[in-house]
Amino acid sequence: MASIMTNAAALTALQSLSATNKALEQTQSRISTGLRVSTASDNAAYWSIATTMRSDNKANSAVQDALGLGAGKVDTAYAAIVDVKTEVDKIKTKLLAAMGKGQDIQKQIATEIRAIQSGIKSSVANATYAGTNMLQTDGAAASDLKIIAAYNRTGTTVNIDTINVAAADTQVLDVAGTGGFVGGLLATAFFDPSAAALSDAAITTALGAVETALVKLADGAATLGAAKSRIDTQKSFLSNLTDSIDRGVGQLVDADMDRESTKLQALQVQQQLGIQALSIANSNAQSILSLFKS
Repeated sequence: MASIMTNAAALTALQSLSATNKALEQTQSRISTGLRVSTASDNAAYWSIATTMRSDNKANSAVQDALGLGAGKVDTAYAAIVDVKTEVDKIKTKLLAAMGKGQDIQKQIATEIRAIQSGIKSSVANATYAGTNMLQTDGAAASDLKIIAAYNRTGTTVNIDTINVAAADTQVLDVAGTGGFVGGLLATAFFDPSAAALSDAAITTALGAVETALVKLADGAATLGAAKSRIDTQKSFLSNLTDSIDRGVGQLVDADMDRESTKLQALQVQQQLGIQALSIANSNAQSILSLFKS
């Protein structure tokens, strides 16, 4: 029934066009953001889960940064302690070469050993990364190295795992230059044939000190190597975990771009048709009004 008071056809066309425009706006938003759930109003449950998981991933990213910094410290210390062990092995060889030799030869060997001692001091002093030297510490203020390795959350309960390296396990030399694994080997009188040729017994005693130092250095290198291995493993795990969480979040909130693009084209056609339908409905109303004018 035609009515001059109410244009029912126009109202229907307008409602249809409004619904199409709303769907079109939503589709355009999904295409521009790449998300089908970008706000809590889109899907409160999925939005909440995605927001929480993204927050956890930010924490994992911070942990990865901490592991990277820790890896630098451990790698530096490991490289230096291996170098020190190699140099101490050289001292061992020099001592064996001095055994049973005359004073002149022993003095020459002592000069070579002093050069090795200087090299060891330099290696230890330069084993610094980001202000941390794990090989040279002040015994009174030595602190263990703690590297954040994991952020674990259960509800509102948080646990942080760390990779710990005790200072005592890597103290090659103290700041005074007399303590640590090799402090005794660097003493001025450690190998000093300045007055007379050293006896085989004296050299054997020195070799015993060298062997003790080598054992400690090997243990220290093993400690650092184990820490390095765990850091590498944890970095790989966190990288995989981060990717897994990203994929999981994506499945919850990401838009299907192929589907949305196809939907966009369909809605654009519907919008054009809706505009035409509204125009036709209004034209019909104008035709009725023209009868009264005539």
